[in-house]
Amino acid sequence: MQIDRIEQVGRHGRRGPARQVITSLAAVVLAHFAVSAGHGAAHSGAHVTLGPAGMAFVYVVILAGPLVGLAVAFRQPQVGASIVGLTMAGSLAFGLINHFIIQGADHVAHVEPAWRMLFGSTAALLVVIEAAGTYVGLHGAIRVRRAS
Repeated sequence: MQIDRIEQVGRHGRRGPARQVITSLAAVVLAHFAVSAGHGAAHSGAHVTLGPAGMAFVYVVILAGPLVGLAVAFRQPQVGASIVGLTMAGSLAFGLINHFIIQGADHVAHVEPAWRMLFGSTAALLVVIEAAGTYVGLHGAIRVRRAS
């Protein structure tokens, strides 16, 4: 129903960029969620645990943040796109630091060998998706603002 309203307004030329931004946001957020689920399975299988602050960040920023941003985008495309862009940027920083920089249990080279392939490949995919999500979200917010 909300998409129908955006499409109808888009046909009149006022909200076309919003519809395109929401479509791009949906693609990147759903891909991020799917790969995050696979990465979470690798974490569990390899017995790589995070502390309370790390887990809170994962649940609030990495998992819920992009989904909330996408939901908000249906009513307020600029705000929703901004939320997606900012939470993806935070996710990207968290993943790069914990998986590739800090030499801890969460580093791709230190995971149990049986889980290293899934863990490392999903960590690398998340870097690509989160970088794309940061761009799509922040650039999308700018596009929607300029169009309004």
